[in-house]
Amino acid sequence: MQILLLFLAILGGMGLSVEAGLLGPLGTEVGKLWATLSIFGVGAALTFLLMLFFSPRNSPSFFSLPSWQLLGGVIGPIYVIILTTTAPIIGVALTMIGILAGQVFKSLIIDHYGLLGNQQRKVDRKRLFALISIVIALLLVAKA
Repeated sequence: MQILLLFLAILGGMGLSVEAGLLGPLGTEVGKLWATLSIFGVGAALTFLLMLFFSPRNSPSFFSLPSWQLLGGVIGPIYVIILTTTAPIIGVALTMIGILAGQVFKSLIIDHYGLLGNQQRKVDRKRLFALISIVIALLLVAKA
């Protein structure tokens, strides 16, 4: 099961690279904020349709959840604006390696302390080496 989930995560990462590649030209044509709105509008419409057919009908209300759990709704557009702004200027590869470096760095902190309701997983030498390797990749691609 872990291999399947890892494969899905890799596919998700590939999708983000495609999204970054699409957002740059779209942002140039219609503006960065309109590009962001269009991406979220299409995504919200698709998610709504999926919810109609596949979501359980007895889900808890958003209003019953802690408000901090909805912060992804604020972080998501910021992320997309960053993709839209950086990809056309520094390239999709450098943008995504930078995103990956930030994701791994923050993920290690979240795991190490068990933040945001996640299981605690201590940072060890292997995880630290992985982060350092990504930073080295970032520096190598930036020099190219």
